[in-house]
Amino acid sequence: MPALLLAAMREQNAGVMIARGDLAVEIGFERLSEIQEEILWICEAAHVPVIWATQVLENMNKTGFATRSEITDAATAGKAECVMLNKGKFITKAIITLVDILNRQANHIDKKRYTFRPLTIAQTFLTSPK
Repeated sequence: MPALLLAAMREQNAGVMIARGDLAVEIGFERLSEIQEEILWICEAAHVPVIWATQVLENMNKTGFATRSEITDAATAGKAECVMLNKGKFITKAIITLVDILNRQANHIDKKRYTFRPLTIAQTFLTSPK
């Protein structure tokens, strides 16, 4: 991740998209939440924006009703600089709901005040052969 991020930062415009479905296939569901957080931390340190993507409020977008897990996921999306929603019949309702969730969540989270523990996905970056 750090090597990819460093290469991307050489370009004028760079960002990272957390596509959770693809990420889960690569690392397994058990570590998904942990690795998402580490990606957010690394990108925050590098001043690289993150897009929170893949099925945010997907059920609401299709049916007009959100699941409990979708609401929690949308709240977590506030840690990123951008949230991606797919097209759907109820996109306006999904956007209004997302804005409401993120506005309320902003009162509870200050991105800059996390206490970081050692990151594991970057631990071999400095010692690995280039």
